[in-house]
Amino acid sequence: MREVVQRGLYYDELETGVVYRHRPGRTLTEADDVVFSTLTMNHQALHLDAAWAATQPFGQRLVNSMMTLSTLVGLSVGQVTQGTIVANLGFREVEFPQPLFHGDTLYAETEVVEKRLSASRPGQGVVTLEHRGYNQDGVLVARAVRTALFWTRAAHEAASAPVPDDARSPGASTGPGAVGTVGTDPAETPGPGTGRDDGPGPGEHVAGVHEPVLERGDEESAW
Repeated sequence: MREVVQRGLYYDELETGVVYRHRPGRTLTEADDVVFSTLTMNHQALHLDAAWAATQPFGQRLVNSMMTLSTLVGLSVGQVTQGTIVANLGFREVEFPQPLFHGDTLYAETEVVEKRLSASRPGQGVVTLEHRGYNQDGVLVARAVRTALFWTRAAHEAASAPVPDDARSPGASTGPGAVGTVGTDPAETPGPGTGRDDGPGPGEHVAGVHEPVLERGDEESAW
């Protein structure tokens, strides 16, 4: 039986200048906005206080712009990055030309701005994407330029291939760009200051996992 697994696009499949339009859109409700704002400790009255917001220039509450950004990127995942991305490297040029209001619907598109193979991580490539969001009237309400690290198809398939039981060993990593693993003996992998394996402490990093926020021109040195 032939099986098809839903996924995004690999580095090899992304084409510079191509615009990917994502459907369906997402209608952002009052409940969405209130839950997102309170969950993220954003108590801005422009999102929560209808009476006060009515006295402000827009005359009503605004959708939290961080939810707009999150949804904008989220709408692109199924078509572009689902299962094909290694890491999100950073955002720049984030802007919100017009507000979204409760009940508005956000539609998204993504353009591949540029791409290049990573100089330090074989089988992976750095891609610059521009996400754009529009409301139901076609008005641009959000724009963000984003840099992400993608797998090439061959490298990801090689890294994801099953490892024979006799080839498995504690501390071994497999495939290009694989994250190193450690044994499970607590004595071998103590956490910081605890004598047990409880993961990295403050300021520490897991080997191979690296997600800096990059400024323009910094990508080459980091990746």
